[in-house]
Amino acid sequence: MKKIELEIVALSHSITQTHSYAVVLGEINGLRRLPIVIGGFEAQAIAVALERMNPSRPLTHDLMKNFMLAFNVDMHEIVINDLQEGIFYSKLVCSTDNDTVEIDSRTSDALALAVRFGCPIFTYDNILEQAGVLMEDDGKQQKKAEPVTTETGSKDDLKTMSLEDLNNLLTEVLDSEDYIKAIAIRDEIKRRKSK
Repeated sequence: MKKIELEIVALSHSITQTHSYAVVLGEINGLRRLPIVIGGFEAQAIAVALERMNPSRPLTHDLMKNFMLAFNVDMHEIVINDLQEGIFYSKLVCSTDNDTVEIDSRTSDALALAVRFGCPIFTYDNILEQAGVLMEDDGKQQKKAEPVTTETGSKDDLKTMSLEDLNNLLTEVLDSEDYIKAIAIRDEIKRRKSK
């Protein structure tokens, strides 16, 4: 089967499930999107890596990357290789000097590691056919994850806050290591400063 390369095009709260998030993968040079529901911890891990934030202590996925690098294990790619009863299955393709191995992984963890290693994400056509969504060609290709709204409110709530309140809120959510909320707040601050 031919592998199809994907990229992360959006990360947001899941519309269908409370306390969950959706990561949307887009077909490179194509119009199909693959939405995958993930947990809050995994969404935060992906968001931290996408936004190149540096937490004061390593998150679990950072620890895994550091461990792999310490023992000269390189991650080449991840492959979303199966879909059963709505659950995506993935594998990490890793190598050492002597061997290449495929390691079973939850898709959310595989994505968090792929972002950290900068390695490609692949799936197969049959999985995109089963679970993918075809987007209309509007001539715009998304190249970066979209802003994430906060759990306590929407982006509109942030727009009503003063810049000072936004900066204070940003400090609070960073102290509590809620990086997903921090991204939304930081984006609103940047939007205002660019005006």
